[in-house]
Amino acid sequence: MKGAVWVAIAATIGNFLQGWDNATIAGAIIYIKEDLDLGTTVEGLVVAMSLIGATVITTCSGAISDWVGRRPMLILSSLLYFISGLVMLWSPNVYVLCIARLLDGFGIGLAVTLVPIYISETAPSEIRGLLNTLPQFTGSGGMFLSYCMIFGMSLLASPSWRLMLGVLSIPSILYFVLTVFYLPESPRWLVSKGKMLEAKQVLQKLRGIEDVSGEMALLVEGLGIGGETSIEEYIIGPADEFADGHDPDSDKDRIKLYGPEQGLSWVAKPVPGQSSLALVSRHGSMANQNVPLMDPLVTLFGSVHEKLPETGSMRSMLFPNFGSMFSTADPHGKEERWDEESLQREGEGYVSEAAGGDSDDNLHSPLISRQATSMDKDAAHGSALNMRRHSSLMQGAGEQGGATGIGGGWQLAWKWSEREGEDGKKEGGFKRIYLHEEDVSGSRRGSIVSLPGADVPPVGEYVQAAALVSQPALYSKELQDQHPVGPAMVHPSQTASKGPIWAALSEPGVKRALFVGIGIQMLQQFSGINGVLYYTPQILEDAGVEVLLSSMGLSSNSASFLISAFTTLLMLPCIGVGMRLMDTSGRRTLLLTTIPVLIVTLVVLVIFEMLTISTVVNAIISTACVIIYFCCFVMAYGPVPNILCSEIFPTRVRGLCIAICALVYWICDIIVTYTLPVMLSAFGLAGIFGIYAVVCVISWVFVFLKVPETKGMPLEVITEFFSVGARQVAAAKNE
Repeated sequence: MKGAVWVAIAATIGNFLQGWDNATIAGAIIYIKEDLDLGTTVEGLVVAMSLIGATVITTCSGAISDWVGRRPMLILSSLLYFISGLVMLWSPNVYVLCIARLLDGFGIGLAVTLVPIYISETAPSEIRGLLNTLPQFTGSGGMFLSYCMIFGMSLLASPSWRLMLGVLSIPSILYFVLTVFYLPESPRWLVSKGKMLEAKQVLQKLRGIEDVSGEMALLVEGLGIGGETSIEEYIIGPADEFADGHDPDSDKDRIKLYGPEQGLSWVAKPVPGQSSLALVSRHGSMANQNVPLMDPLVTLFGSVHEKLPETGSMRSMLFPNFGSMFSTADPHGKEERWDEESLQREGEGYVSEAAGGDSDDNLHSPLISRQATSMDKDAAHGSALNMRRHSSLMQGAGEQGGATGIGGGWQLAWKWSEREGEDGKKEGGFKRIYLHEEDVSGSRRGSIVSLPGADVPPVGEYVQAAALVSQPALYSKELQDQHPVGPAMVHPSQTASKGPIWAALSEPGVKRALFVGIGIQMLQQFSGINGVLYYTPQILEDAGVEVLLSSMGLSSNSASFLISAFTTLLMLPCIGVGMRLMDTSGRRTLLLTTIPVLIVTLVVLVIFEMLTISTVVNAIISTACVIIYFCCFVMAYGPVPNILCSEIFPTRVRGLCIAICALVYWICDIIVTYTLPVMLSAFGLAGIFGIYAVVCVISWVFVFLKVPETKGMPLEVITEFFSVGARQVAAAKNE
């Protein structure tokens, strides 16, 4: 995972520059105002230009990144940072300074919008939350270092605001070099454009392994938007155990899997008589809600995390060994394999890499390419699924994951069944399956699936698995009409869109995800962080901190900068704690735990703003509340909204959707920032913090009822859950 970690660190330099700029302008504006003799309105405009630029660029950044890629937009961001820094260093007047600040805002908007997307699309699911908290950490680190620089320059006889702002160009050079020469393109974006070979090479670099076949197949499956998905239930065990006393006709309903040892086969057997809606409803995930108004998606996601297999047990060791890649060819027939290393489609140019192909046109959909239509009928007899001999699983049974291990305890498989059509010709049914092992040794309450009648032996080589079953993302009815032997799949490049797919926004799963993303971004901005930042200097002054520093010979400006640096420094270890917990406790749990602390601190601030015990006591308590508020906010509510928004949308529209959420974020930021003085005069500090406390209460309720837990789940599985959940909720309402 080192490759993904270093790539994420390099990408978050854009957020470092954002934090650096935010702190720099906060300090430099004092000297700009004096030097250029600015009025209050123009002073506010200079500060706000970067905010305006970020808002404007966000309106199109997501859609453009879906079109041209994530990496080019990050390169553009670094260039904008560099150019704006040079222009600010030169600025002869306020007009040029405003233009430079606008360019700076463009760079900020691109970085804030696209870095979370980029990290989510390159990071392994197991550490995606940790890596996506890095932007918060580097942003706060940039603020701290910038305040230290400004503090040092403020000690000079004549501080230069141009130099303060122009220093931005130096770290932006490093950002530019890394984006151009080190950062790869997002493998998910590459797959969406049909650039399969490049995507595979990037994945190999990021994961540090050669066999990335399973994740490549997962990325292809992630190209689908919506679709009819069902939740099914399987018992997985040795093939010979299922065969005893079993009707041979039901073999077509099984998925045969092969373990790492040659000759050892496993079968995934569907549990009959369980419709997907009834199955989930039975456990309170859809129709029978124990909590009024709770979104069924929340319990649907939660059921995945509720009961995980015990690590190290026989049960948990068996499941990773089931999957590799499968072929619909008869193992006793032709030796054709369902992967890019051996597939050669005569007449269409689909030659393997081993045969010397080195372009994307030579690669069909990875590992799931359709078999040649000229294959003999005898070779198509049966539907046994054969394991690739090249899988890394062959090298050791104890390895975690494998060719079809896609992270978070999930595995990817396909099933192929044949039936006789009306015209007497055989027709194939091709389904993609996301399998998730479940531990049935303990309580089954709240699980997605459980075995009726407890007919599985408590000890033995059996595994219970939930399954999300759907049509493959690149399923083609036109190819299916040609009666190919095996699954009919088109190359991703044939489905790549040249622009944003606006129609996809009306898909139920995408709409539900947009509701969650927009809602949490709005509530985060209205939860009080800007107000507390605005109030911090005043309460620290009341606490006597500034007086103490002034007595040490520091000017009021220098003392203010040092206080700001200290406050920012306190955030860093708290963000570190959040990074550690993001993939263990989870995003939802962190929010539900820290938001009540925000509420308490705001209520205490209201009380001690209205009730004065003594100046010293009030100042101490207020200072403690502000510090606790900052620490808890940056631990969860600061980074989690961006993390969630980068996880819950399908690949093809991820940039577009996150841009919509980011646009809402910037608009709300503008509203909060520029209504704060008006609210302060109308309601006073007590009234403002009271409003913020109410918003935090609403935030907690929203998270509890509407925000699912996404930790450790592959992005493609998350979007599949949103799709199936939204459709089943709609179906339940119509009944």
